[in-house]
Amino acid sequence: MALELRPGLKLVAATHNPGKAVEIAELLEGRFETVSAGALGLAEPEETEATFVGNAVLKARTAADASGLIAIADDSGLCVQGLGGEPGVLSARWAEVAPGAPRDFVHAMARVEAALAERNSSDHRAYFACALAVAWPKGPVVAVQGEVHGQLVFPGRGSRGFGYDPIFVADGESLTFGEMDPVRKNAISHRARAFEALKAALF
Repeated sequence: MALELRPGLKLVAATHNPGKAVEIAELLEGRFETVSAGALGLAEPEETEATFVGNAVLKARTAADASGLIAIADDSGLCVQGLGGEPGVLSARWAEVAPGAPRDFVHAMARVEAALAERNSSDHRAYFACALAVAWPKGPVVAVQGEVHGQLVFPGRGSRGFGYDPIFVADGESLTFGEMDPVRKNAISHRARAFEALKAALF
């Protein structure tokens, strides 16, 4: 039988971040009832994989097997050509300034700029990647990845969005993701492209 997600199913959003849980629920366009792994008190796995897809699958599989519910997880980050693909899966960790402290993406963006300067690299090509994985309890996993390519700009511009958005300009655009209207950004983002691939596979 082909795998599919029927509207109205209860899904676990495999995250302990309330904001991320809301993002995933919005991404699913109200098709499903969602509850976060954090709200269920599930253990949070260490993200040990070397790829976005690997980490998304790890998180979805852990939540599905622990809860007995179908789980959806995402993993995303910024890959910079001039840094050999860094920070990549370590994008969130580049924003860590001290153990237990809130992530600081102003610090992370400065790290990216400094790393490019240290390598004397003028190659500011970059892309955002988002992997989405859906796992059935003790069963199969479906994973997809979406990307949006562009260029980095320094200093960053705009206060919309989050993460590395103020330094990223998508190909064909003039505004950074930090300046862009959220509706426009969400229409072309890596997360939107991943979700379109997931819908094609499962909805």
